[in-house]
Amino acid sequence: MCSLLCMHGLHGAFVFTMFSFLLSRGFCQVVAEVNRRSYPTFGSVLRTFTTSSPKWGDTSDSASVVTYSQLKTMLSNQDIQLFDVRNPDEYQAGHIPDAVNIPLGNLEESLKLSPERFQQTFEVKAPGKDDDNIVFHCKSGNRSAKALGIARQLGFSRVRHYKGGYSEWAEQEGK
Repeated sequence: MCSLLCMHGLHGAFVFTMFSFLLSRGFCQVVAEVNRRSYPTFGSVLRTFTTSSPKWGDTSDSASVVTYSQLKTMLSNQDIQLFDVRNPDEYQAGHIPDAVNIPLGNLEESLKLSPERFQQTFEVKAPGKDDDNIVFHCKSGNRSAKALGIARQLGFSRVRHYKGGYSEWAEQEGK
């Protein structure tokens, strides 16, 4: 009887594991790979499982971070498209000069607008996917890191964020 129950338990665990695998992202990647190539190589399937994909909002590479002094320079040179992804009430309470408020919850749909509609809505030129002067900021860097992930998913490959956020700005500016 015990061996029958143990086998049933193992079978259930196996079925559960396989079901979990089917629903996992890895399986979807394999299906996409198979669809892309009629006969995937062993290496391509192996890469699918061993290559890590970036996490949403992951900003581990330092090239995507703008420091306070870099931000000051960009602002003084008027070479920046600065987007404040905080909520409107936070923005109204104080913001970095020339920052355009696009709350994080509206960012994806806003970046998908046509250039004309973007300009009508925000009264600034729409950012281009190859622009290297797009900078997001929030209060302390968490929401701007998420904004970075959203923008990159939409093809804005050179976007950056001011990790110190408005908190650091206000402190440095003595506000």
